[in-house]
Amino acid sequence: MTDRIAAVVLAAGRATRFGDVKVLAPLDGRPLLQHVLDAAAAAALDEVVVVLGDEADEVEAAIRWRSERRVRNPAPASGLSSSLWIGLQALPPDVDAALILLGDQPLVRADVIRQLIVAGAGTERSIVVPRYAVSGSMNPVLLRRAAWNLAGGLTGDRGMGPLIGAHPELVLDVAVDGDNPDVDTPADLAALSGRTGG
Repeated sequence: MTDRIAAVVLAAGRATRFGDVKVLAPLDGRPLLQHVLDAAAAAALDEVVVVLGDEADEVEAAIRWRSERRVRNPAPASGLSSSLWIGLQALPPDVDAALILLGDQPLVRADVIRQLIVAGAGTERSIVVPRYAVSGSMNPVLLRRAAWNLAGGLTGDRGMGPLIGAHPELVLDVAVDGDNPDVDTPADLAALSGRTGG
């Protein structure tokens, strides 16, 4: 039987450096978050849970939803780690691994998601990360259920980085081409214009 893989999309951040509802900022005709959800859909994940924050009502109204389930982080100021845990807790008990996606990374690709899933099926390691050729960045992260309690111990706004750094024995790196940059500022957004394929 094949593993059941879900996605947790973290889209509850307060975007203090951006100055607006960042995940709804338009890029090549679609909101940032829509690009991420479209990549998850193209990768045919079994389930997608999206964690929303203070701007949840605006996001709900602006996104073209499929079957994604939405949950809300009542305290998004607690940081990315709180949204991660809320998302993991929202997954059904038969999910074997969660693919953690960031709502402000519109260049995330379905083929990379599929590479991580294939690599995860062939290893005993519980954390699978890409290593992008351009930057060495490590998102999205495939987190097998064995590592979820470790993720639950994270605090603040740094996401999976501290966990990956503290437990290299649990981590499998997958070399991939290209890059998957964050959008933190309007200048970051402008730099990505035309790079999403429309």
